Amino acid sequence: MNFQLPNYSIKMATKRNEPELCTSTSGDVSPQKKMKDIRVWMDGCFDMVHFGHANALRQGKEFGTQLIVGIHSDAEVTKHKGPPVYSEEERYKMVRAIKWVDEVVEDAPYVTAIETLDQNNCDFCVHGDDITTTADGQDTYHMVKKANRYKECKRTAGVSTTDLVGRMLLVTKTHHQRDARIFHFVHSPWTGVSQFLTTTKKIIQFSEGREPKPGDKIVYVAGAFDLFHVGHLDFLEKAAEFGDFLIVGIHTDPVVNRYKGANYPIMNMHERTLSVLACRYVSEVVIGAPYSVTAELMEHFKVDVVCHGMTPVMRDVDGSDPYAEPKRTGKFKAIDSKNDLTTQIILERIIKHRLEYEARNKKKEEKEMRILEELKAQKTN
Repeated sequence: MNFQLPNYSIKMATKRNEPELCTSTSGDVSPQKKMKDIRVWMDGCFDMVHFGHANALRQGKEFGTQLIVGIHSDAEVTKHKGPPVYSEEERYKMVRAIKWVDEVVEDAPYVTAIETLDQNNCDFCVHGDDITTTADGQDTYHMVKKANRYKECKRTAGVSTTDLVGRMLLVTKTHHQRDARIFHFVHSPWTGVSQFLTTTKKIIQFSEGREPKPGDKIVYVAGAFDLFHVGHLDFLEKAAEFGDFLIVGIHTDPVVNRYKGANYPIMNMHERTLSVLACRYVSEVVIGAPYSVTAELMEHFKVDVVCHGMTPVMRDVDGSDPYAEPKRTGKFKAIDSKNDLTTQIILERIIKHRLEYEARNKKKEEKEMRILEELKAQKTN
């Protein structure tokens, strides 16, 4: 099998950009304040942590020098939104691994109070430009807004936890198609999505932007990384320990579909790419990586070690072992991350509690539509 350079390889330098949307109830930060440490508070459920969450945190970090993220407990999430898919421990761990996060505060209160900001030495709170409410419909940020310690960033269009849960409830491949009609399971002004469109700007924003240094030991792994979860995270953390520069190959949707089955992947290739790029252990991503790890691929990226987890490996289309070459050259390492969580297990969680999640999505839709009508009425008046 001849190796061809994939269409996309993340090797782009990046710089600190201004937030995509910077609105504030208190105006811009003064030049004097910019010279000092500015601690930014962001909080949320962060259920099924995805690239939309990561993008919000990336933007939040642009407002200051330190990003402190508060994460709600399972009890709080269940009370105000419905049962979370990921446990609180999984959510804490996932957010800690996002490269823009400096600190995580566990069991953060659902309603953001001035006392919470002060206790964590935070200057202000940042949230997306959607509406978040408690179980009784109260704006969870009303106190920090009133105190002029609230700023907004732009939420990522085209993805939400509600959307991903809906995809799994449908158990369909239609999320790869560009047809907005397929998303009728969610009608919402904020979380109802049609299609996520990847741009080079977004990839650059997520890219670490550094090249391996002379003498760096380069590690290569590849896979689907669908619904990026703590199983993937633990594997990448272990793989990163084998060298200095971790490259992750992301397989195309048809390739993933071939070795995982008709209902996979849940997320398309570009969505999966951004989810992996947000991980602090990852140095570079190859988009559309070939299934077999060939000698040409290893030479091109100067790979020293090729790692794979404990999951079964399907043969390539020609019947060959996709890891034959790194095994032959003694560069192959099998990794046991001690975490057996898989995308299939997450899907089974959703299916097992299907009625609960359907009710959660419906409740969220109704609440958001009611808020939208109230906002329209206020604008008219």
